Amino acid sequence: MAATVNPTQVGYIFRLLYVALVALVLVHLFGTIGYMVLTDGKYSWFDCFYMTFITVATIGFGEIIDMSSNQPARILTVVIGILGAGNLSMLFSVVTVALLETDLNGTLQRKRMEKAIKKLKGHYILCGFGRVGRNIAHELEATHRHYVAVDEDTLRLNDYKERNPGFLYLHGDASDDDVLLAADIADAKGVFAVTGDDSRNLMIVLTAKQLKPEVRVVARCQETRNIEKMRKAGADAIVSPDFTGGMRIASAMIRPHVVSFLDEMLKSEKNLRVEEVPVPAGFIPKPISALQLRSANYVLLAVRERNGEWQFNPDEDFLIKPGFMLIAMASPVGRMEIERSLIDAAA
Repeated sequence: MAATVNPTQVGYIFRLLYVALVALVLVHLFGTIGYMVLTDGKYSWFDCFYMTFITVATIGFGEIIDMSSNQPARILTVVIGILGAGNLSMLFSVVTVALLETDLNGTLQRKRMEKAIKKLKGHYILCGFGRVGRNIAHELEATHRHYVAVDEDTLRLNDYKERNPGFLYLHGDASDDDVLLAADIADAKGVFAVTGDDSRNLMIVLTAKQLKPEVRVVARCQETRNIEKMRKAGADAIVSPDFTGGMRIASAMIRPHVVSFLDEMLKSEKNLRVEEVPVPAGFIPKPISALQLRSANYVLLAVRERNGEWQFNPDEDFLIKPGFMLIAMASPVGRMEIERSLIDAAA
């Protein structure tokens, strides 16, 4: 949980740090000049400075200035020791407080997180980390997909981070260009606009499409009257929780076994999902039988052609071409097996 830092308090701490450093310099100047005067210049400036330094630092090395018969020099040593010890104690205390109050650990953590985000390719940007956003996050994690969460609620993000160490997030307004750029939208595969505010989601859609027109954006819409606005803003898909919830309730009544099957599929230890895998552009057309798409980790259900037509349960002679979309019930491992098969065939 992140602490809120008062800028006035931080400024005061840094002023104390400045005072402590200046005082340390003055103690060394006072001691150096004092030894030079009290020894009538018998020792060099460096010897006088060195004597002052080892006294302040309490290193305990042997004295290089003979004070066996020089009472004033001994008194000066006592004074320097007292001033130096007090000054060092103050300096260390201020430095410790400065490190804690300026959240050095948090700064380093953010730097590491920004570097990790820059390494992502084909990830998703999850704008809004409320109840809906967290459910999306669970689904992305279950299917082994990378994502970056963006939210203005620091406590909500840090709470999830404590339970999920690998969690990547940014604190800020997702409708801000700089925040989406920091989330590496240039390499992102899609953007979720799922805050609880339709106007905010609309701005996220506009910003995302302005920065990367080809990125897929799925938006949450509370009010059905705003769906058309979302669509005009560029959202590729719009989901209304109220409408979807109503359909789910109706399905639970009129087709309970289908709903039960889907629920069990989501609860399965294998994380089975109905997945879609695009056929890459460089793919050489081949019949399904040539791809040997058989595995215990997936079942091929259908193929969507480029003209939008569907081929359900395609036979072995069906020709797979670039631009087609394979629909399969698969685990995350099964999805990756299909992707590798298509890439190997395109190579």
